[in-house]
Amino acid sequence: MGKCPVMHGSQTTQAKPNTDWWPNTLNLDILHQHDSKTSPYGEHFNYAEEFKKLDLEAVKNDLKTLMTDSQAWWPADWGHYGGLMIRMAWHSAGSYRLADGRGGGGTGNQRFAPLNSWPDNANLDKARRLLWPIKKKYGNKLSWADLMILAGNMAYESMGLKTFGFAGGREDIWHPEKDVYWGAEKEWLAPSDERYDNVEKPQSMENPLAAVQMGLIYVNPEGVNGEPDPLKTAAQVRETFARMAMDDEETAALTVGGHTVGKTHGNGDAEILGPEPEAADVFEQGLGWNNHHQRGIGRDTVTSGLEGAWTTYPTKWDNGYCHLLLNYEWQLKKSPAGAWQWEPIDMKEEDKPVDVEDPSIRCNPIMTDADMAMKLDPSYRKIIERFHNDFDYFSDVFARAWFKLTHRDLGPKSRYLGADVPSEDLIWQDPIPSVDYVLSSSEQAELKQQILACPVSAADLICTAWDSARTFRSSDYRGGANGARIRLAPQKDWLGNEPERLNRVLDALAQLQSTLDKPISMADLIVLGGTAAIEQAAKAGGVAINVPFSAGRGDATDEMTDGESFEPLEPIHDGYRNWLKQDYAVPAEELLLERTQLMGLTAPEMTVLLGGMRMLGTNHGGSKHGVFTDREGVLSNDFFVNLTDMAYQWQPKENGLYDIVERSTGKVKWTATRVDLVFGSNSILRSYAEFYAQDDNKERFVHDFIKAWVKVMDADRFDL
Repeated sequence: MGKCPVMHGSQTTQAKPNTDWWPNTLNLDILHQHDSKTSPYGEHFNYAEEFKKLDLEAVKNDLKTLMTDSQAWWPADWGHYGGLMIRMAWHSAGSYRLADGRGGGGTGNQRFAPLNSWPDNANLDKARRLLWPIKKKYGNKLSWADLMILAGNMAYESMGLKTFGFAGGREDIWHPEKDVYWGAEKEWLAPSDERYDNVEKPQSMENPLAAVQMGLIYVNPEGVNGEPDPLKTAAQVRETFARMAMDDEETAALTVGGHTVGKTHGNGDAEILGPEPEAADVFEQGLGWNNHHQRGIGRDTVTSGLEGAWTTYPTKWDNGYCHLLLNYEWQLKKSPAGAWQWEPIDMKEEDKPVDVEDPSIRCNPIMTDADMAMKLDPSYRKIIERFHNDFDYFSDVFARAWFKLTHRDLGPKSRYLGADVPSEDLIWQDPIPSVDYVLSSSEQAELKQQILACPVSAADLICTAWDSARTFRSSDYRGGANGARIRLAPQKDWLGNEPERLNRVLDALAQLQSTLDKPISMADLIVLGGTAAIEQAAKAGGVAINVPFSAGRGDATDEMTDGESFEPLEPIHDGYRNWLKQDYAVPAEELLLERTQLMGLTAPEMTVLLGGMRMLGTNHGGSKHGVFTDREGVLSNDFFVNLTDMAYQWQPKENGLYDIVERSTGKVKWTATRVDLVFGSNSILRSYAEFYAQDDNKERFVHDFIKAWVKVMDADRFDL
């Protein structure tokens, strides 16, 4: 080792990162992930354009052929890979959670750690490897993310379900996601108590989490913390699926439809399986959970530890699940692998499924604790009985719920690609009506002057435009200024939107709107108001500049808005406007990073935007914290100039605030929050602050601020 010419440490897991040496430092990595350097495509690659060249029907036919093309290295149960492919697609999409829009199948993240090695994703590496010949064939025109979801659709169709549709448009990432908080546990399947204030009260689960344990997609199939109790499990199922944007009927439909096909695997000893993919040796070539001691495939596969199919015909779309669940009594048993499962009492031989390899052998079906919850919970029971009595109704509800599950994080319908996109608009897609007007540059200029003449301040206009746009989440493409939902419940009443100020601006813009010759949308007027005010502020600082503006936003209505689903988008902090709804355990500067990453901004963009917003006087409630200037309202680099000026010193005071004191006089010049001062204390952020404080970057600051501002305003304009 001492003579090895290769540098050790920084290339291996033995290296100690800066955050280990200084655990309290602000880690900006969340803003740097998915750098263009990780992608092999290059900067000019356009996946949407490539997808349009795809022969989608050919892909679908190839997938259907694959379903029954059993491979000896990983044989298909009953000669059909449908159950495996559905589970892969389900678990790809099912990691989505409503609270922050993260997770889901939109990026192909199941290929990378930690998801590729979660216990709940055991053996899905085999499903992806089975798909490789198809991915290889269609190459850049078909992302892994789209392929995995489409494989689930084709699995269902090959077994008899008429699916609701499919949309492409999911672009792959090329590096593990660092922005998703999956929980604080240090071991897989740690007791769920660790993420609840009280495990008896599922609603007390830590936000933004949805799954009940580390390494699971939904709930523990054996019961709460592995202890069977269907009614307790029902409560966890209800909360978990609600956090994934599903109501009771959708939850029941997904449970029934997901378990109508395929099986669980636990006919062996899990202790002799090899490590998960991320921990496996190089000779495993990215596959995990391999059994090098026994056969370990086919009927001897071990995945969840439970063993058996749910229905009599596990490769057929039928109503067998409801029939068996409701018409038989079930008792607790242990699988060969030692997992709790429910098995029927005195089941007719003809109702038992056959063995996956030998059709002369019939086996007991099984139910998980979550399945028994569907029977024993009164609300779920009513839904299951209706499904049992009306198979067509059940099939339609499931097809729609499956479409929602697999498309929830793809964003609005305007992002959908392909010939199989359903024509129906669904409320969870956050529909927005289109507009058919254009605004010439002269019309824009005239409108700006009219807006600036309204009886509201420039800061009011900027705040309203910002508050309208800042709800955008790059995680699931929801929110943003398009639709002007800031006019509607619940957004119009959010504390972070300063309802009194908001109403004043909206009233003024509505009055102006009523006098216009063209039917300009309120969404466009809100953004144009901020645009006009920023141009005015830049000119006051000596920089005459035109802020780019793209008309074309529509105005959503109450009928187009699922108010409950928008509640998680409520800002409870906004470092850009120097506001916290209340004190939080997480430092304010870390909350700023959270907001920044969800908005799709980089660290330099965050820096220039925050500095500019302070100078424009846009703090929540008119606070003066961080307004390091004597010319508030002018778009200048004064925030950075004064933050980096050693003529001042910084002194902590009460309530997490700081005084900025003149060294020469001891006089308090300004006050600040942690969010303000982190741009001088963090070495990386200080480098950006010093850049914008330079004498030769005064005009560069204005241009960069405007570029970042327009990025925020247009983040949800997928039509551009």
